[in-house]
Formats: sequence, C-alpha cells, structure tokens
Amino acid sequence: MTPKEAAARAIRERSARLVDLSHRIHETPEIGFEEFVSSRLVADELSHEGFGVTMGVCDLPTAFDARSRGAGGLAVGLCAEYDSLPGIGHACGHNIIAAAAVGAAIGLAAVADDLDVTVRVLGTPAEEVGNASGKVLMLERGAFDGLHLAMMVHPAPLDVLMPRLIAAATFDVHYTGVASHASAFPERGVNAADALTVAQTAIGLLRQHLPEGDRVHGIVTYGGEAPNIVPARTSARYTVRSASLEQLEHLRERVIRCFEAGAQATGASLGIEGGDLPYAEVVHDAELAAAYRSNAEALGRQFVDRGPMVERSAASTDMGNVSRRMASIHPLIGIDSLPAVNHQPEFADCCVRPAADRAVVDGAIALAWTAIDAATSGSLRPRLLAGSQPFSDAPPST
Repeated sequence: MTPKEAAARAIRERSARLVDLSHRIHETPEIGFEEFVSSRLVADELSHEGFGVTMGVCDLPTAFDARSRGAGGLAVGLCAEYDSLPGIGHACGHNIIAAAAVGAAIGLAAVADDLDVTVRVLGTPAEEVGNASGKVLMLERGAFDGLHLAMMVHPAPLDVLMPRLIAAATFDVHYTGVASHASAFPERGVNAADALTVAQTAIGLLRQHLPEGDRVHGIVTYGGEAPNIVPARTSARYTVRSASLEQLEHLRERVIRCFEAGAQATGASLGIEGGDLPYAEVVHDAELAAAYRSNAEALGRQFVDRGPMVERSAASTDMGNVSRRMASIHPLIGIDSLPAVNHQPEFADCCVRPAADRAVVDGAIALAWTAIDAATSGSLRPRLLAGSQPFSDAPPST
C-alpha cells in the first residue's frame, strides 16, 4: 500500500467521526476568543487519535498545539479554525476547516514515520476578528516556530486553488462630544453623531478616488442614547483592505483622515483603537498549490480559475501572516452552496449538508496527499527544509 493509499484509508475509516465533529462545532457557534466548547471538541478528537495536545498556548485560552508522536525532519502544520460570526453562526464554514484539518492530521500521522514527517495541528482562534487575531498573536509568540509549511482548506461556493486574499486592518472609532437637550439647548452640545456622519460622508467621497481593489466598510456600533439628547458618544468599527500590507498602510492613513475631519468639523474628540496588528495578503506557494490541485482533482473535484465571481472576489485572513513566514496554501473547497455565499445565513445552513460533509473528507485527503508529495519530492522537500528553523520538540509557551 502506498503512503497516499494508507493516509486515505485512515481518513475514510474515520469519516463518520470527522463529519460528526464538523456538525457538533456547527451546532455550538462561538465567536472569536470564546470558542471554549469548539476548541475542546477539536482537541479531544486529536487526543483520541494519539496526538499530544497542549491547550491554552501563547496565553490564548482557546488556542492549542497538537503534535503527533515522533520527530520527523519535515514539520507539517495544519491550521484549524473554529470561530463563528456574530449573529449568523458558522456562515463561513469554520466547522469544515477544523474537521478537515483533524482528518488530514490523522491521515498523515498514519504514514509519518515512513516519510520522516512530524504532524502538528494548530488550533487558531478568532480568525474573524480582523485584528490581533489567533494566528497573528500565535506567530508573534512562537507557536509556528519550527514548521516548514502550513496548510488549510476553506469552504466556499466553488473550488478555487489560489483565491485572492488581500491585506486588511480592522479598528474601532470613538467620538466624544457634549450632551445637551436636542431642542431646548442644542447650541450647548457637541454632536458626536454628526462627527461620525461627516466621516462617513468623507469616506463615501474618497471611494471614487481609491485604487481598484481597495475596500472600506464598517458599521456604527453605538449611535447615541435618545433622539432628544445631543449624542455625546458614538462608535463605529471599520475595516480597510488593500492588495498588500504596504498598500494597506497608505489606505488606512487616508481613511483615518476622514475620521479626523469629523472631529475637526464638529469639535468632538476622536479616539481610534486597533488596526495595529493587521492581516497580511496570502502568498500562495505555487508548487504546493499545484500538488493540492492534482490531488483534489484525483478525488473528482473541479476548480474554477476564472470568471466574475473569482476575479472580483477578495476576502482576507490571518493565514496571510503565516504565508509571509513560511510556505503555505489556502485553497477554497466548494460546498455547492450557490446562490448562497460566505457570510450569509443561508451559507451557514449549507455547511452541514452532504456537499459540506464531502468537503470535510475530500479536504482532509487532499491536504494529506499534498503533504505526502512535499515529503517525497526531490525538489520541494529540500526547499521547504531550507526555509524554516530546525524543528524543536519543545511546545510553545503557555
């Protein structure tokens, strides 16, 4: 039996458990840094399969590091996400991501000794928060040290090999004015809501002058106390996105000036929090991606490389920060959800249907096979080994 056959058999033998794991995570949606049930479900499944699991790594209670036995020369990292979106649950399908990562790890562990490979699953919380997220903090604090490559699959309406995943920063804006009676003594107030309105108007005018592909979007998180009180406080949360971290900084500065204009026009004071630990753009490793494509197609999957949906779509992920540190892939795996797309409630419903369950197993096998290709390639393995620090058995700080 070849390594790929052995890995696939190990995964398929556990397909019912993997699908059940996906469904249990889906049934208990938890937002970023609060995934106490979900992270434990994933960690327990890995522990059941013989992985050594350390919970709460990097001072993050819902992060974990799971390691296979042995210490092979090539260290393969599989990223498991399991946070949900506020209000609409698993409308980005992180339940599928986590279950596929577990399955891939099980398949690889079955052949790890023969391939001189070490398998690690990193439980990476809070991908949806937009700033200072799980992977960003875990990278800073050493959880990814020693890995030679990192991989994951992300559900989407269609299979896309190298999706456009751009840089992003999310921050909170706070205006402070002076309350007053909105009818009797409006002249005594400083209207924080007006400051936010001026800023939003300025951003709307700015959009026509932004480079193609730049994006600005946000929500008002607090708008005032009552209509007969001049609002003394308003808050908003905004995200800016651009093709790269370098371009993102220029965009962020332009948008911040719009918020400063609101303060200048009204006399309200401005405070900005966050945006200091942004998401980088994803740098896809072309050789690893080519191997993933071949393996996924061998399972009967078909990729969509072009078309309006692929070409105009641009999301962001903290996997981009990982990809700037080591060889990485982040393909999209289709769950036949159209017309529903990511971040719609209807997409959440699709994430536990048969096509999504198939994506769990196919994604696990395709990732495991890709790691096997990396481990046995005469050109890829040496390149990966040369690009990372030597593997250490020591777990990251807790």
